[in-house]
Amino acid sequence: MSQISRTETVPGLTRKNKVGLVLAGLLGLLDMTNFFTLPDPDSDTQGPPMAVAIADGVLGVITVLAVVYTWRTLNRTGSRVVAASRILSVVSALPAFFVSGVPAAVVALVAVFTILSVVVIALVLTRPAPEAGTA
Repeated sequence: MSQISRTETVPGLTRKNKVGLVLAGLLGLLDMTNFFTLPDPDSDTQGPPMAVAIADGVLGVITVLAVVYTWRTLNRTGSRVVAASRILSVVSALPAFFVSGVPAAVVALVAVFTILSVVVIALVLTRPAPEAGTA
């Protein structure tokens, strides 16, 4: 078995990783705005249930913290947390496609959000290319 020595360098973030982390951070910040737009239980306005809005806000906080952690430590565990939080955020938004009465603009926004999240997940989880001469 090969053991990793403490003197080995940790691979840095690739350009794809950095772009993915920046986009994930922005999506996380957007999710955090749900704390400020919680639906009023007494009004008749449409929107996500309060539990979903709070969960999305918490997922946004987790995403932003994981982005900062990954950027500072170069630890791949942080990028996995970013991906997991983005996946859960997308899953919480998917009912917009299936619930009747959702405005078309909201469905389009959720579609863009979903596609962007898939791109972010792919970019964040991209592994660095092996260095030349190592095989």
